[in-house]
Amino acid sequence: MQQRAKETRLAVIEGAARVFAEIGYGNASLTDITKRAGVTKGALYFHFTSKRELALAVIEEQHALVLAAGSDIVGSSKPALDKIIGLCRMFGQQLLDEPIVQGGIRLTFEASAFEADVSGPYEDWISTAEQLLQQARSDGAVRPDLDPAAFSRFLIASFTGVQMVSDVLTGREDVLLRIEQMWDFMLPALQRAP
Repeated sequence: MQQRAKETRLAVIEGAARVFAEIGYGNASLTDITKRAGVTKGALYFHFTSKRELALAVIEEQHALVLAAGSDIVGSSKPALDKIIGLCRMFGQQLLDEPIVQGGIRLTFEASAFEADVSGPYEDWISTAEQLLQQARSDGAVRPDLDPAAFSRFLIASFTGVQMVSDVLTGREDVLLRIEQMWDFMLPALQRAP
């Protein structure tokens, strides 16, 4: 794809993400999206055949952004448990700063409106958390009887709920505080007794 086409495609995705984040999938129109993206309908249709296809592209781009930012944390020399906490903090910051992440997350909650399977990003997060918790258990940083698979599912469900409730109650203004409080509750359950 030529550079200009790539830039146009990204502009459409960014515009769509902002519209989806603000008014949701059901209320968004392609006209709203073209206005926000600053492109013509022809340019939009060159890249996407439908609103559904565009929504799926926003979710895919959102997941790619989070994975890219998370790869630096996962690849760092920090202890595994610190990496998991860092991933949650990073994702929380992206929920505040990145319109594509905001739009993608809202779309995952509304996926039944466009009949999409959005389990992939959740499965990736659960798998990453499980691997890091296995490492933390091997390192002696968490209880030896911890079930990394079960705790990973609980962690991702908890994080999802924390950020969703933060969005509902404060428009995510307090999301970073709520993530820290989540870890204040979780760490004593994870850590080995002194």
